[in-house]
Amino acid sequence: MPTYDYRCKACGHQFEVFQKISDEMIDECPLCNGQVVRLIGGGQGLIFKGSGFYITDYKRSKKSEKAEKPDN
Repeated sequence: MPTYDYRCKACGHQFEVFQKISDEMIDECPLCNGQVVRLIGGGQGLIFKGSGFYITDYKRSKKSEKAEKPDN
């Protein structure tokens, strides 16, 4: 689920809401009940931590390569 940023037109309060894409947009400020606008953000980038997904998920191990070779 994405996080959306909103800013109140009346008081300037800026806040984030974690909601589904299909959810209705927020239209009231939680502090003053004023009208809010949804801000356009750059989104979040992917962050890979550790040794990487290729090594752990896609790289074939030598054991599996030996098991797949047919005996002649």
